[in-house]
Amino acid sequence: MSLRADRVALNPIQWVNVKADPSDPDSEDLWLFAEPSFRDDYPGVLAQVRAAGFSAVMMEVLDTQTLQSYERMAGDAGLVLAPGYASVALPEDHGVLLAPGSAEQVRWYDGIRRKAEESAYFGLDTVFLSPEMSWAPGTRRTLEQTAVGADFDGSRLDRLIDVLGTAAEVLREEGVRAGLHNHVGTWIETEDEIERVLAAIPASSLGASFDIGHLAWAGIDPVGMLRRHADRLVDLHIKDLDLSVAAASRAEPTSYNAAVDRGLFREPGLGDLDLDAVLAALPDGWDGWLIVEVDRASMEPKASAEVSWAWIEERLGE
Repeated sequence: MSLRADRVALNPIQWVNVKADPSDPDSEDLWLFAEPSFRDDYPGVLAQVRAAGFSAVMMEVLDTQTLQSYERMAGDAGLVLAPGYASVALPEDHGVLLAPGSAEQVRWYDGIRRKAEESAYFGLDTVFLSPEMSWAPGTRRTLEQTAVGADFDGSRLDRLIDVLGTAAEVLREEGVRAGLHNHVGTWIETEDEIERVLAAIPASSLGASFDIGHLAWAGIDPVGMLRRHADRLVDLHIKDLDLSVAAASRAEPTSYNAAVDRGLFREPGLGDLDLDAVLAALPDGWDGWLIVEVDRASMEPKASAEVSWAWIEERLGE
């Protein structure tokens, strides 16, 4: 399948998911989208995304800015916006019990409504929907044993299915179609967990917006998943991996961050995934968004974006 330039975007995570000291792999992990100071750097980051060749960027409105200021920022960089990412937490993971119909239960989905509002404002009608990724003490899937379905609990997954189903309905009522986004480190990371969610929630409410790299990290065949769920594919995150690091993280208990620090993520074409086979597995006429992600760059962020665009450019249609 040839790619369309107007349906390819970059998530500028290269500039955001960084080490406090890039020369020290043991230094603190930073997530700059959450840092108020990043507001001053954001325009320059978006300008570099455009300079690398991308004409679209994944929507990510900072908590410290309005929709209007973000719109101006993206416009000044010459970028259009691609679907963003929404997540919802399981209430009991935060020590909360929500009575059906209570104000607290309704407000639990305020973040989802905000993402619907952002999407609608920018003319986007799809969004990636994922469970919350928790770093709370004792969360083994992020802190101790990632990518293998640690601490699986069927009843907890059933409760999460209810929460995800409600979130998808909130989005649908606002004209935004949600696609299930698998993510290592969440309560939906294994093939069985993904299949159970997709079987439980109707396709009319929840499509499939897979992360190709996170499928492979969890030992799942991305091509098989795309073919199996071709009729409900919405959008995709595409990334490359060092599969030896992925396999090692499954073979021996490994934290999420430790796997990342060992060089798990690679720019498209620099890892071991057969991404051309992934593209070939997409249904004929599929017009969803393909968002490139390099969760931790293997080089300077701008160079990483340029390498990513070069890979895309080779696969663009006429």
